[in-house]
Amino acid sequence: MADVLDTRQYRSSTEAALMSLAVAVCYYAAGRLGLMGRLVVEGVVVTPIWPPTGVAVAALLLLGARVWPGIALGSFLVIASLTTPGPTTVVTVVSNTVAPLCAFLLLRRAGFRHDMARLRDGLSLVFLGGCGAMMISATAGVGLQVAKSSLDKSEFWPVWLAWWVGDTMGVLLVAPLLLVLAGPAGRFRVRRWKEAAFLGLTTLILMPMIVLSPMSMLFLVFPLLIWAALRFQLAGSMLCALFASVFATFAATSGRGAFLHLTDVEIMAKLQAFNGSAALTALLLASVITEQRATRRSVRRACQELAEVLEHLAAGEPPPDPPGTAESRAAPRGGHRNP
Repeated sequence: MADVLDTRQYRSSTEAALMSLAVAVCYYAAGRLGLMGRLVVEGVVVTPIWPPTGVAVAALLLLGARVWPGIALGSFLVIASLTTPGPTTVVTVVSNTVAPLCAFLLLRRAGFRHDMARLRDGLSLVFLGGCGAMMISATAGVGLQVAKSSLDKSEFWPVWLAWWVGDTMGVLLVAPLLLVLAGPAGRFRVRRWKEAAFLGLTTLILMPMIVLSPMSMLFLVFPLLIWAALRFQLAGSMLCALFASVFATFAATSGRGAFLHLTDVEIMAKLQAFNGSAALTALLLASVITEQRATRRSVRRACQELAEVLEHLAAGEPPPDPPGTAESRAAPRGGHRNP
């Protein structure tokens, strides 16, 4: 018996180590992608979208808290790819690990569902997993710069805001998409494939024109987001929002289109406002539509069951038992069936 328990513990430890390693690889890859769109605010390099925070929160929600070493390892690898690790690296790694862990614990306590089929799930992800928990990493990261005298105290809040929004956007744009793709709804069962292809083609054509136009027509993105949310719920809306944010970040970092002739602070403020609006529109609208459709299906199912009961009563027959009633009656209270 002891050998069996040891084998199970070994398998569990090996599985946790492999999953943590996979999370570290994904975190590092997402970090390298995020650094491609970095901006400079008050002399500090920040990213408008930091995808690793979304990868970390999604990994914790899907795999559990046991993969936190993978987040820490991934954060260390990203820092090591930029500069030589030092004593302050420990503070950054700890804050980058603690922030997603706090988001995971807050979301679990709030009863967050991975399918995000309720409005409260979208609101929880926005205010608990994103805006609330990411204050930890932003405060620790910018506070460390001030403590090292690399940043003046008067520049704390502009840099803190840019850092916080970047981490929050990573949660709001990346985590929902990963959760949807990992669930049953993300297994490519698209019934309206023609409409999905048309929407994708329209987005690919219009998005560069909207973002790169010097006339500042970023507001034209929102009809596409609404279309994607109405017809394809979370998967479609988050893909569209992520694509729009990536294109807007490219235009901002190159100083083109709607971000032409703006200062660094103005570029960051405009980009943050657009990315935040796109993410909130896509996430909350898709959650509302998904919840309404689930409610409609429940009402339709209840009406069908009520119609069956009325048909049996009109025919003078006893009404049918609800699903699962026969099995529950056959099993005794102890939970075992009689032989």
